Amino acid sequence: MERKTGTISRGIRCPIIREGDDLAKIVCDSVIDAAKCDGFELRDKDVVAITESIVARSQGNYASVEAIAKDVKAKLGGETIGVIFPILSRNRFAICLKGIAMGAKKVVLMLSYPSDEVGNHLLTYDQLDEAGINPYSDVLTLEKYRELFGENKHEFTGVDYVDYYAGIIKDAGAECEIIFANQAKSILEYTDCVLTCDIHTRARTKRLLKAAGAKIVCGMDDILTSSVDGNGYNEAYGLLGSNKSTEDTIKLFPRDCNPFVKKTQKLLCEASGKHIEVMVYGDGAFKDPQGKIWELADPVVSPAYTEGLAGTPNELKLKYLADNDFKDLSGDELKKAISEKIEAKDGSSLVGNMASQGTTPRQFTDLIGSLCDLTSGSGDKGTPVVLVQGYFDNYTN
Repeated sequence: MERKTGTISRGIRCPIIREGDDLAKIVCDSVIDAAKCDGFELRDKDVVAITESIVARSQGNYASVEAIAKDVKAKLGGETIGVIFPILSRNRFAICLKGIAMGAKKVVLMLSYPSDEVGNHLLTYDQLDEAGINPYSDVLTLEKYRELFGENKHEFTGVDYVDYYAGIIKDAGAECEIIFANQAKSILEYTDCVLTCDIHTRARTKRLLKAAGAKIVCGMDDILTSSVDGNGYNEAYGLLGSNKSTEDTIKLFPRDCNPFVKKTQKLLCEASGKHIEVMVYGDGAFKDPQGKIWELADPVVSPAYTEGLAGTPNELKLKYLADNDFKDLSGDELKKAISEKIEAKDGSSLVGNMASQGTTPRQFTDLIGSLCDLTSGSGDKGTPVVLVQGYFDNYTN
């Protein structure tokens, strides 16, 4: 009988992971057990994806606020530092900010507005329009911000992040000044030692600050790139991709993920007899239309993946073929014509081909990672591993 399903995404339940656990074996055993329990078969080109959180946890990749403070003080001087473009997040930035403030005498916190880099809004554009404010050029003091806009609580969390971040800095023992601006060089009116906290625009921000005369410029990716007093670290991303663990510790983005995905793939292939791809995933890359939040607060969707997941889709748009090339066909005739068109693909790029317009021009790992992030969620589902089947199928399979 012809198969009637395409891509299937399954959350796989696993034990709670602790430091030192053999995660590759646990993942393999959990996937094999799930297949037996729920009565499905593993296939060639299935994808097993593991959330970065449990990879970092198994590595024990944690760091204290004291370690952050020590590294910040060593790299930025420990006096007045500008902390610019942080995202508004209790989970992602608040504990980092505590450590940063502990490593300085004064923090000049510069918030982008009306929203942060990933779409958490302080204000709406309507509020800016009504106040006659140009976010591309105007620098606002805290007093001016409050005069114009008052208190603005986050739609989902109910937190006034301006007050919240100010409180963290002061409680850490540093003096605090807050401004609002979107030009990186604006901070240089206050200090020439700058820690830029943006994620995906960090390279440009660093370049602009250095060109404008900043004395010291670091990014979040420059803090905890090596161990401080035995704490965890990430040589590639530093503090980027970290999450709150406790009120005084963070879990860092995992490191050395390539050996892990290769080991997991080997175990899965040996246990199943199938060629299975493996990846580590963090935040998906998608935007929420209600809250306007772009989910991707990690530096990348996938820090490591096996070779078969490299590349981008090279697909034909079925509705384009049905409405154009084969508009006079229907039923089995139409199905046969489209199937033959798909089978005739020779592997060469379809970029620029009208029949591929509207297909998603993104990396496989970004697409699959986003699917996995939505499948596993961030709450109490207990499925930090996701099995994706049929992703590389097409209409002819």
